[in-house]
Amino acid sequence: MRKFFAFLCVAFLCFCFVSCSGSGESTTSTANVKKHKIGILAPAVTHGWVAAVAYFAEQRCKELSAEGGIEYKLLTSSSADEMTQQLDDLEAWGVEGIVTFPQWKGMEVPIGAAIQRGVKVVSFDIAIDAPGIYLVSGDNESMGRESAKYLIGKLGKEATIAVLEVPTSGSVSDLRLKGFVDVIKAEAPGMKLLKYATKFTREDGLKDFADILVANSKIDGVFSMDDETSIGVLQAIKEAGRKDIKVVTGGGGCQEYFKLMPGSKDITIQSALYSPSMIIEAVNTAASLVKGESVDAVKIIPTTIVDSTNCEKFMDANSPY
Repeated sequence: MRKFFAFLCVAFLCFCFVSCSGSGESTTSTANVKKHKIGILAPAVTHGWVAAVAYFAEQRCKELSAEGGIEYKLLTSSSADEMTQQLDDLEAWGVEGIVTFPQWKGMEVPIGAAIQRGVKVVSFDIAIDAPGIYLVSGDNESMGRESAKYLIGKLGKEATIAVLEVPTSGSVSDLRLKGFVDVIKAEAPGMKLLKYATKFTREDGLKDFADILVANSKIDGVFSMDDETSIGVLQAIKEAGRKDIKVVTGGGGCQEYFKLMPGSKDITIQSALYSPSMIIEAVNTAASLVKGESVDAVKIIPTTIVDSTNCEKFMDANSPY
């Protein structure tokens, strides 16, 4: 009897041990899931496209957070100094991966230093010289090339084109201008290019192009790199009562601009699509990097041309831009 009782005790203790061990493993496994920290550094909103970038970035971060394993902070800044301070703040928080939209020159140094300290950094939209950085961008150079081809196709090879570059936007403007000029030199060297500086806002497009119209009595087309700049350009043309301009290009993905396309009879309106939703791919890249997954160092998203013939396909009532 004693032997049987002892056997029962041992069996009971073994059962308890196995049961408790199984439960403990499950609880420990769930509690110990590592949460990777991602930071998003975006410019303060001065432009609808920039606002949409922050919107799409946060939406994707929320999805990743809900799936588990990701924590995030999204910070916006108005200068290189402020973005540099926020970079320091994220590192103090323990960030492992950062998606940055560095619109100001000089960010190469602090970003490069963060990379050297082990932070994975994905630059969105803007190529900067920092060893070890990842890049997700639309094809800025292709946007310029395709817009040049579009203008040549609509206006011929001897037209006068107002070229609106945006030097303050760094590589974005540089690459779009390079693509444009390369095609003009190769395919339409007889075109006359009138170069002016502006900014990526409709207010600057209106103000600057009003002055350009006063200075030039004959313009056939406008190479604008941005949809909002182009909205300002179109308003300036309308207010000046000019009838000589037949084509205005743009770039981005502005729903308001797309809606102008079908009803424009005197001016052909075009946009080289550069959707702010591309930031989702940059967030995905950062998430993969902090998890130790392999990703391409550079991801370039192809250009699509939008005009009255296909703009309905790109209308999106839910887009914040």
